[in-house]
Amino acid sequence: MRRDAITNFPHEAQEKVNTNTKRLRLGIPKGSLQETTQKLFIRAGYDLRISGRSYYPAIDDAEIECILIRPQEMSRYVGQGILDCAITGLDWILENDVDVADIADLRAPWPNYGPVRWVMASKDDSPFNSVKDLEGRRVATEAVGMTRRFLAQHGVQAKVEFSWGATEVKPPILADAIVDVSETGASLRANNLKIMHVVLESTPRFIGCHDALKDSWKSAKIDCLLMLLKGAIAAATRVLLSMNLPRENVDAVLKILPALATPTVSTLADPHWVDLSTVVEEKTVRELIPQLYAAGARGIIELPLNKIVE
Repeated sequence: MRRDAITNFPHEAQEKVNTNTKRLRLGIPKGSLQETTQKLFIRAGYDLRISGRSYYPAIDDAEIECILIRPQEMSRYVGQGILDCAITGLDWILENDVDVADIADLRAPWPNYGPVRWVMASKDDSPFNSVKDLEGRRVATEAVGMTRRFLAQHGVQAKVEFSWGATEVKPPILADAIVDVSETGASLRANNLKIMHVVLESTPRFIGCHDALKDSWKSAKIDCLLMLLKGAIAAATRVLLSMNLPRENVDAVLKILPALATPTVSTLADPHWVDLSTVVEEKTVRELIPQLYAAGARGIIELPLNKIVE
């Protein structure tokens, strides 16, 4: 790695980067994604510990070095080769307009890991209903590059100003319209804002440096890490159901189980009975168990899952 590539990086990070050998430098997102990311790694089998006093989380894998960085900056450091890989949002990859490998979509049913929308909005009673209405007007946003590109795509010239926060309160006095992130729309409604356009739908992404992916050791390490992370996400909404039932009732039970379920049937000590296990969506269990019991299943057990590698 070129020494000049890290001149703008914190001195503590430079020292760590320069002394690493056979280690994968992984960016962990600080802020809204931080807590859920830590839980994801724990479910994937890693002991990831984040201290409030350090930007270098501890992880129980000597081949991984973690650095805590805000998602807004993450893709720049991956693009420069300072980080080998990282988790950040698609929005900030596009905002920074950097060349990184978008390896995996990590959307999951956990806080801040679901899809979020960047929307263009204005006051409910404003005359601005379309991006075309913003010619020559003022737009406030944290995502300046994304907003400018969206306006250019529609042939509109407007003044785009960076917003340091509380963007939703700026119309109509400080801005004619905004481009802001919205997960539920509650903040927009509370401030009497109407959505004019959806500029982008963003999800958490696992990204990599192109040079790191050309390194066989780092590429293999990333593959293993990603396998476990995706396995944890796949298991997030599913559970294992296990039960005993008379062999003659197997067909009846199979008709009850979801079509995508692929049960494992094992013979018990009593040849007239079998053990049946299958993975199902957790939300279906409360309806399935009474039906399975009525079909002759007994000793029904529901077990949580940490990972499903498919």
